[in-house]
Amino acid sequence: MNNERLQKVLSRAGYGSRRKCEEIIASGRVIVNGSPATIGLKVSPAKDTILVDGRKIKPQERLVYVALYKPRGVISAVESQDERKTVLDLVDIQERVYPVGRLDADSEGLILLTNDGDLTNRLTHPRYGHEKEYRVLVGRKPDREQLEIWRRGVVLPDGTRSMPARVYIEGKSINEVWLRVVMHEGKKRQIRETGLQLGLPIKRIIRVRIGNLRLGRLKPRQWRYLSAEEVNDLRRG
Repeated sequence: MNNERLQKVLSRAGYGSRRKCEEIIASGRVIVNGSPATIGLKVSPAKDTILVDGRKIKPQERLVYVALYKPRGVISAVESQDERKTVLDLVDIQERVYPVGRLDADSEGLILLTNDGDLTNRLTHPRYGHEKEYRVLVGRKPDREQLEIWRRGVVLPDGTRSMPARVYIEGKSINEVWLRVVMHEGKKRQIRETGLQLGLPIKRIIRVRIGNLRLGRLKPRQWRYLSAEEVNDLRRG
């Protein structure tokens, strides 16, 4: 096998996107043939000994793709800094997988877990603009102006403006309204921050789609393997 950049090897071994792997290398967690690694180092997985946190990587590990319904209260992380469960606690498989993107602890719905670093990079890199679809319960009916502002985009707390989104009313009761929100980005707490700025109390957020992958009939805490067709659709999307 030809030599490859270390971050690409780590990504293919399931340690996240190449950008995430560069962060892992820069933090000093990677040792190659007994020496601390540097970003851009070229390695041969067949010949070199590569350790991450003292564990030898397995570049040829079977690629796994899992769709999970993340319930509220569970965090989208590999490890928890407190007593809360992580998404990995809900999936009983042998392979080491990682969540693709995040849902905040108070949100629920579809999250993809995989050890395919190339697909992770494709789904999380802004230039690909994969759609994400949500059902959002708000505490009162938005008026036309509020919907139009949401659709055009708002200035978020970090100073950036959110991209245009598709937002429409899906159903309503006396005091609450379900919205359908389709976005090409997923900045931290974006939907909640948008609701706060518009004066719309966000009561519940359920992600129902990532690209062509749908939540379907999964219930909270349930998970399933993706079909080959679903994986190929994500790669093409």
